[in-house]
Parts: sequence; structure tokens; C-alpha cells
Amino acid sequence: MSEYEREAHFVQSLERGLAVIRAFDAQHPELTLSEVARICDLTRAAARRFLLTLVDLGYVRTDGRMFSLTPRVLELGYAYLSSVSLPEVAEPHLERLVAQVHESSSVCVLDGDSVVYVSRVPTSRIMTVSINVGTRFPAYATSVGRVLLAHLPEQELAARLDGTRLDRLTNRTLHTQAALRAELGRVRAQGYAIVDQELEEGLRSVAAPIRDRVGTVVAAVNISVHASRNSVESIRRDLLPHLLATTARIEADLRIATPARTARPPGA
Repeated sequence: MSEYEREAHFVQSLERGLAVIRAFDAQHPELTLSEVARICDLTRAAARRFLLTLVDLGYVRTDGRMFSLTPRVLELGYAYLSSVSLPEVAEPHLERLVAQVHESSSVCVLDGDSVVYVSRVPTSRIMTVSINVGTRFPAYATSVGRVLLAHLPEQELAARLDGTRLDRLTNRTLHTQAALRAELGRVRAQGYAIVDQELEEGLRSVAAPIRDRVGTVVAAVNISVHASRNSVESIRRDLLPHLLATTARIEADLRIATPARTARPPGA
């Protein structure tokens, strides 16, 4: 459809702004103003306005000459992932996991310095606050958050930690960047995270990542337990194998259920 055949509601500036974002890809992670203008068939003045607007919004960064996308563009994809495909795929697997271990389980995604619950199957209430889809907690003090933070690129992780205040939520909470970074290194190496009463006294949890078709960590699954019922050792011995089996099944279903959603769009 040519620009002369567009519907009356069509906003051409939005189309061009999205084209600027799509101009960046694996072969062109950094572009100059002139290159963006050429790829998007824009004048230099128009390309400059779009790029600087995206810089102001946090989707693009620049050193004055080269432009590149920031991790914030992932939010555009997370909105779809967390609202439709991932919860639908994960929920039956969470139900099976909860039936096996008799503890609550959830799927979370990362949003800024918080984790957001996008799917949950509860058993009994073990926290002082109720948890529902949409509930947010600080990522640094949760097992799901540490899994998600641990698998970020170093530059993005540094930016997120620099903008996060590490409050001491309990007397066990890791509240320095050095301690948190050391723990994230362990999480990345071992493939899971266990948090022992750092978000709330009496609450322990274990989490493992969910990867998409290309191996990117897009979410995490946890099992939450009361500290009086489960030691850290019993979590690792009795619950972790079930959790890892569950994440593997979710990933297998995501590969089947969302081939087009996770694949790179044609022409991008």
C-alpha cells in the first residue's frame, strides 16, 4: 500500500519512527545519522528528529556520532510476551509443578528494576502481601529477579544496578553492589537462584530461567516456600529438579507455540 492509499487514521510519523528502530539489527548495531536516513529513506533533518526523540525516550543512545538501541526496546516485545503467549504456555506447566511439590509457583518478567508476575498458581498464602498477576517486587531481592538480572548483558546490568537503590528489606538482604554482583555471577554459572529470607522473613524461593527460541532469557519461574518447612538444602535437593524439568517443558512448548513471535520479522 503506497502512502497515497493509506487510511485516514494512518499516522505516518509513527510508521517512520518504528522504521528507525528497525534500521538497527545484528549486522548494523550502530549507525550514523546519514546511514539511518538512507536506510529509512528519510531526509537527514527528519532522521535526526526521530533519533533524538528516541534518545529522549530512552530507546536509543548516542555518543554524538553513532547511534544504537538501548535495552529499553525490549519493553515493546515484553508487553506482548507477558500479556498473551508466555502465561498461556506456562500455566499448565505451573499447575503440574504445584501438584508435584505442593508449593506455589509463578512466572515473572523483568521491568526496569522490578519483576512483574505474569502467571501464578498458588497453594497457601505465605507472604504478608498477596501476590497476583501484575504484582511487582524489587528484582535484586527475589530469586526470579536475580535469574533475570544475571543473564543481562554486562552494559545493561550495570545501567540497571546504577539506577537501583538496594534497600535492606530484611537483615539477610544483599544490599551492596559488590555482594549482589558476586551472587549474580554464581546464579549465572549454576543456572538457578535461591533467595533465603531476603525479600521477607520466613520466605525462601528458588528460580530458574525460561529461554526463547534463540536462547535469550525472557522470564523466570520460581517456587516459593515457608522457611519453617523447607531448608535451603531441601529446596536444592527436592524442589530444584522439578523446577528445572518444568522450565525445560515450558521452553519446548514456546518453541512450538510461538515460532513467529520470537523469530526476527522479515525485513528487519
